[in-house]
Amino acid sequence: MNRVGIVAALASEARALAPGHPALAAGGEVVQLEDESLLTVSGMGWDAAHAGALRLARAGATALASFGTAGALDPSLECGAVLLPREVHTLDGEPLPTHARWREAVLGAMPRDCHLSDGPLLCSREPIGTRLDKAIAWRESGCVAVDMESAAVARFAADAAVPFLVLRVIVDTAADELPQAVLAASRAGQVAIGRLLAGLVLAPWSVAAVRELARRFRMACDMLSRLAEPGLPVRRALSGECWREAH
Repeated sequence: MNRVGIVAALASEARALAPGHPALAAGGEVVQLEDESLLTVSGMGWDAAHAGALRLARAGATALASFGTAGALDPSLECGAVLLPREVHTLDGEPLPTHARWREAVLGAMPRDCHLSDGPLLCSREPIGTRLDKAIAWRESGCVAVDMESAAVARFAADAAVPFLVLRVIVDTAADELPQAVLAASRAGQVAIGRLLAGLVLAPWSVAAVRELARRFRMACDMLSRLAEPGLPVRRALSGECWREAH
């Protein structure tokens, strides 16, 4: 039986697919969803995402998807824009393609009012948080957005010869600066609340920027939840109904 395995870095992203599921809070487990697809919360970064893909493969996944949020490099992408990239790039420039017909099935299921992009996605080992660094990454890579996990899942899928897809929603735009308190709190693979609060104590002027980033993250997660609602066309396409016909 063909079964899609979905990697989400954060529990707050995974809840769009499995609202209220108790196993998502801890992470590191594989959850079977009602549509028989598999879901795991990996944590942030390459190594965590690779481990998540491995868990899913061992649990029986025969196709892999990277699901969650991303930061924009292309100035035309706003918070809430949906990214279904044709390919994922590592920092050394290696392109890893997504499964074309699976991606087309998900694209065809998208609501008409979504701002969509199928431009390439850059995967970075570290957050790209300043306007200057985002502009440099956009110019040098040609990628429209950046995350820290998708290329690891793509590499695992390529090595395993299984289909691969990315569905990401933009949080921060190319014009946004990520607060240093957030960047520092994210370096352990999850957002460490204690470290974030300590950073805000040291830099209280960044509180407003953190609040705005949190608001945009909620907007992006709301879009993920809208797209992932059970029974709707995007969810069916993502979780394999359309892919089984396309593969």
